[in-house]
Amino acid sequence: MDFFEVIDNRRSIRAFLDKPLEDDKVKTILESANAAPSAGDLQAVEIFLIHSEEKLRNLAHAALGQYFIAEAPLALVFCAHPARSLIKYGMRGAELYCVQDATISCAYAQLAATALDLGSVWVGAFEDDLVNNIIGASDNLRPIAILSIGYPAETPPSTPSRGIRSLVHDVT
Repeated sequence: MDFFEVIDNRRSIRAFLDKPLEDDKVKTILESANAAPSAGDLQAVEIFLIHSEEKLRNLAHAALGQYFIAEAPLALVFCAHPARSLIKYGMRGAELYCVQDATISCAYAQLAATALDLGSVWVGAFEDDLVNNIIGASDNLRPIAILSIGYPAETPPSTPSRGIRSLVHDVT
């Protein structure tokens, strides 16, 4: 699949087959996430892999009852690492750049999953403290996104977008 097909084929998948992911596919997804650009090349992001059925159920609970998280064989939790950005960029780095690092890393992982014919869904609604407790992260990390990944058990239609005319503002 070429890059533009990947973008066109990406969907939010909330139903997964009961099929484990191959290690090489997980490795490719993680390598893609690691290849994402970051502010000052600081990579102010930490990624936590969740395979345990119990921890996946706990994540689903922490994500305000989004129980499809527990159906996937894998969830990646992307956390911002404010202290890494603070050193070089001050408060703007600690409040924004590290969040951008985590989100772009998650986006790369999501597109890699699509390219590998896997399904994924980006989850942003959750209780930070519960997620940190479940993944064993220190308080200095801020969870930004949960990415559930697995073989899709559904093929949802594409959703309409705003359209270029309402989205883009030409200021030339």
